[in-house]
Amino acid sequence: MDARHAHRTLEALGLAGSPRDQPLSYPGAWPSESGLLDGDLLLPLDRLSYRDRTPVLAVGSNASPAQLRYKLAVSGVRSAVPMVKSRVTGVEVGVSAHVSLLGYMSASPVEAPGRERELFVIWLDDAQLAVVDATEPNYDRVALSAPRFRVELENGETLPEVFSYVNRHGVLHDGTGAPRGHPGQRALISELLAGSPALRNLFGVTPEEFVARARADAGLCDRGTRVFAEEKMVTRSGLEDLRCDEDPGTASRAGHRPGEAWRRP
Repeated sequence: MDARHAHRTLEALGLAGSPRDQPLSYPGAWPSESGLLDGDLLLPLDRLSYRDRTPVLAVGSNASPAQLRYKLAVSGVRSAVPMVKSRVTGVEVGVSAHVSLLGYMSASPVEAPGRERELFVIWLDDAQLAVVDATEPNYDRVALSAPRFRVELENGETLPEVFSYVNRHGVLHDGTGAPRGHPGQRALISELLAGSPALRNLFGVTPEEFVARARADAGLCDRGTRVFAEEKMVTRSGLEDLRCDEDPGTASRAGHRPGEAWRRP
């Protein structure tokens, strides 16, 4: 590694830990600024938009450089990924109504008209997009288009369209029927276990027990997911109308190629 970049490693930036290895850290550490994820480095960007790539709005661990690096590397894809901090209006971060095989409760976007927050747009080439799609088996990739959703980059440029992953199981509600926010893994799991004897029976009484029992036990995760539905803890994200009938990874067959808006002259 070039010594000039020693201060740009994920370790030096405090971004080396991933939720895959530390489930209670989900969604993982996000960068404080935009950057180019290139292996173990997060380098400065020379531009913020890329017409030959697909913009994907990251609401969970896809905004964690360490998690994203792992997803790509394990599939043999080592090309760099631009990660751009953006101001997003109309989307909030909810809680997916399923238990992940990695032992945590994942995030999912929910519609929130007028709400504004900072999220990352990751710009994926075709190989990277295929890999990330494959790591989201409980989600459909959908297009979030203006003017219903506004995505503004740091330079003031607005995007006509981004993609994001919407959970197929719905999202958890806050007790009033509205989608609940994601308060962080430890607080969320503690609250869910405290409120449901059925979940405690499956996963224990602490976040640590939940993680240890859930990890890589597909049957247990499925039973936990069913408990959410049976106990009427699930609501809609508000984004269901954006789904296509076909597999989101084959959107090109429906005449809409991922990122098409960014490949037009």
